[in-house]
Order: sequence, then structure tokens, then C-alpha cells
Amino acid sequence: MSAETILTTTRQYLDADPTVRITIEPIKRGASGRTIVRVKTAGRDPFIGIHWTDDRPDNDFYPPVSEFLQKAKIHVPEIYHFDKRWRVALVEDLGDTDLLSMKEESFEKREPFYRSALQQLDKLFYTRAAKDTEFSPAFDEEMYRWEQEYFFEHLVDGLLEMDSSELRQSSEFTELAKRLGSGARHLVHRDFQSQNFLLKGKKAYWIDFQGMRRGRQEYDLASLVFDPYMDHSDEDREKLLDLWEEISEERPLPQIFHECATQRLMQALGAYGKIITKQGDDWYRQHVPVAAKMLGVVTEGSEFESLLKPVIEGALAFK
Repeated sequence: MSAETILTTTRQYLDADPTVRITIEPIKRGASGRTIVRVKTAGRDPFIGIHWTDDRPDNDFYPPVSEFLQKAKIHVPEIYHFDKRWRVALVEDLGDTDLLSMKEESFEKREPFYRSALQQLDKLFYTRAAKDTEFSPAFDEEMYRWEQEYFFEHLVDGLLEMDSSELRQSSEFTELAKRLGSGARHLVHRDFQSQNFLLKGKKAYWIDFQGMRRGRQEYDLASLVFDPYMDHSDEDREKLLDLWEEISEERPLPQIFHECATQRLMQALGAYGKIITKQGDDWYRQHVPVAAKMLGVVTEGSEFESLLKPVIEGALAFK
């Protein structure tokens, strides 16, 4: 049904006669709950068709956030046509090469794309949206607690079949949500990781930004540095932080940076747990031990280390 909706919208957009051949090719990308296809027809370059339902409210923010980012001169695919009624967007096709596809390349070859992504993140920090621009609800204490519950339910209780009741009752997580939720409210991508940067020329183009909201910039930075898909070495993580310091002329404070990384990695592990158990997508299984290893790194020596140790050990052994 989603593919048919995209095809119908495409014919209307192109004013194409029913006899004109239009083909669509499925594109598997992430777990945003959207149908994404490549649309091809004679006489013009391919473009991307995206359809979503009302199951995920954040997906409705894709068009206005895209417009905002384009005005801010942040690299995103151009929207050619948007049908609000049918929740279909026809957008620029930037190809299939994302940052994750360069995982085996040297850091020196990846560096220009990291530089591009981080330069735009720095620009976003100073960009002010018009008052009527719509975004998802801001990161506040309640939102951070929701992410933690997501981790408890889908990773600890669900995927690992452990008991999360002690974690749920721990004041340490409540206080973490309170600290992070009381911080600066700048715009953040919210899923700032390697699959969400398409590469063209020497530029990284942002995608899957529909969850953009106000929060802490360190959350995005931690998402990139502690990206389970890339599994950066300690050396490469330092190089990324050095690059950020060069661009922004500052380095994140270690404690708040590691706390944001803790929160982000719990969210990611919760997402993996849900996708594996509820959607049956086993591609994410390989990333559970990697994310758990990183969670161990960022919580070492903190009040979360002993609390999360059994969960991390269980996730490290997960196959």
C-alpha cells in the first residue's frame, strides 16, 4: 500500500500519463518506520520516495525540519514535492554511499566527511529557528527517563530476559535524567550516527533528521564518537574529539560527555532489543555486544558501573 501511495503521488507530481513506465526499487535504511524507495522513469534522474503513517508522530516533522535545515544551509536532500494528506515526500537522490560504508577505510579517508558533519553540527548550535517551526518535544527529564525505560524494557527485560526492577528503582538514573534535562536547549539531530550521513563529493548530507529537537549538543557528539556501527578505536575517538575541538574551539567536559554517551548507548541498546525481538531483524544482533562494550567504557569509574555491570556482561555474551 505504501509503495502504491508513492507511485500515485509520483504520477501526480510528474503529471504522467498512466502509460508512462515508472519503476520503484525498495531501499532498506534504518528502522524509522518509513517506506523508502528509489523512483525511476525515462527522461529524468532518479529520486527518492518516502511514505510514512501516523504510527510514529516524529515522522510528520520531516518536511518542516528539512525546510528549516535547508534555510540554515545545512546539507540535506532537497524535497521536490510533499503531499501532506498522504504523507509522501519525493526528495533528491544522493545515492547509497553512507559513512558506514567507509568503515574499513583509514581515518584519514573518512576525515573529510566527519569534518563536514561536525562543521554542520557546530553551525546548528548557532542557528535559531523561527518561532513557528515545529520540532519533536524537547529533551527534558521526562524524555530522558523515557529513553531509560526503553532500555530497561526492550534490552534488559526483553532481549536479555533479565530483571530490570533494581535499575528502574535506582536514583542514579533518575538523577541522570534530571541533570541532562536541566541543561542547555540547543537543537540536536537526535540520531547523529554513520548511517545517517550520505556522502557526495566531500560533503556529508544529513538524513533521518525528523526527530530533531532541543537538547544537549553533547548528545549528538557522543552519538557520533560512540557509534556502535563504526566501533571506533580509542585512537579514532580521540581524533574525532580533536577534530571537534578544532572546529568548535572547545572540547566537551568529560563528565557530561560520558553521561550523554551513557544515555545515548542505553537508548541504542533499547532500540536494538526492540527491533530484534519485535521486528525480527537480526542484522542488529551484531551491534549489541559492541554497544555494550562502549557502555562499559563510558560508565567506568562512575556510579553506573556496578549497576550496569550484569547487563553489560549479558549483552557482551549475546549472539
